[in-house]
Amino acid sequence: MAESITITDNRTGESIEIPIVDGGVAATEWEKLLPGVWFYDPAFMTTAAAESSVSYIDGDAGKLEYRGYPIEQLAEQSTYLEVAYLLLHGELPTRDEFDEWVHEITYHTFIHENVRKRFLEGFHYDAHPMGILVSAVAALSTFYPEAKHIFDPEIRYKQMIRLIAKMPTLAAAAHRFSVGMPFVYPDNSLSFPANFLSMMWKTAEPRFDANPALARAVDVLFMLHAEHEQNCSTTAMRVVGSSHVDPYSACAAAAAALYGPRHGGANETVIRMLSEIGSLEAVPDFIKAVKEGHGRLQGFGHRVYKNYDPRAKIIRRVAYDVFEVTGKNPLLDIALKLEETALEDDYFIARKLYPNVDFYSGLIYQAMEFPLEMFPVLFAIPRTAGWLAHWVEMLDQDTKIARPRQLYTGQPRRDYVPVESR
Repeated sequence: MAESITITDNRTGESIEIPIVDGGVAATEWEKLLPGVWFYDPAFMTTAAAESSVSYIDGDAGKLEYRGYPIEQLAEQSTYLEVAYLLLHGELPTRDEFDEWVHEITYHTFIHENVRKRFLEGFHYDAHPMGILVSAVAALSTFYPEAKHIFDPEIRYKQMIRLIAKMPTLAAAAHRFSVGMPFVYPDNSLSFPANFLSMMWKTAEPRFDANPALARAVDVLFMLHAEHEQNCSTTAMRVVGSSHVDPYSACAAAAAALYGPRHGGANETVIRMLSEIGSLEAVPDFIKAVKEGHGRLQGFGHRVYKNYDPRAKIIRRVAYDVFEVTGKNPLLDIALKLEETALEDDYFIARKLYPNVDFYSGLIYQAMEFPLEMFPVLFAIPRTAGWLAHWVEMLDQDTKIARPRQLYTGQPRRDYVPVESR
């Protein structure tokens, strides 16, 4: 028997039965009974604004799947570029498909010289790298004007290749400009994560070969950050993309959403919190202060997860692989003590506050000597694949342009009064 709900308008006594499909009820059915009465749901807390087959989250069980594949299996056995292919195509590639995909990405990593010389070098010397990245991605639409032909499959696909390929190059360029270092060209002989690390850290050596453990750690972190349902930046991608703008402009809007400290900057706030705590001895007092409403436990809790974030478990293991190379991050002991104390405290248990992906990722990036300002940039590189997967899906669904309703709470109609009479 199909599941359904029945809604009754108590003003008229009229009722309507609405089927429950894929865990949701259609607002268009609601409107048949109650025209002009809107759902009031700030921040879309209980509203599904899209149908998607890209990823699935079970927040209560702490599960995350990309196209049906558990994130644990992908992080253990796959690579970021394979995951990006999966997100965009819906299936894992064959060997030939994957080799061609990697080749395409590798040979589109270079950016137009005018992007670097005329555009990137025009920023103020202390510009934030994420601000540079957002602007540079938007600027790409002027270098590839054909990108506006979003319903041409061949043109559309080329722009997706370009965005995934060039994002690490732009990200590294933004960092090096912000610290006064010369631009490093991509090295096509290197893997995707190793190439990014080369563009970040290469100085005078003919070739930069990243430590394999660190390159793998970056690859795993990229996989974990590649996609996460209808988060703020993905929603921005879909909303802006629904206007049928080119993908570079839509991606820049998504990156701008990621720029905020509540989203892409969350792991930076964890590092700042751990630094402020300062010592193991200070952890109990910090926990006590949080429970009394003074301050916040950063890196714990999530809008969706009401269990241990599955990505946090994976990152916790990766952290130790990184620390074997870099040496232990001095903040790790504080983080472990904080996690242990919080997970044994009824206050946090009752509120289902568990470590999320941001709790450990910042420790890893800091140990690898990425500056705090680069944390949201590091998030934007892999999330590009997820953004593009949703952008394509939204276009294929022929989604209408986004235009939410509002509940008007302003003044009733009133007549204009000339300034002399006010």
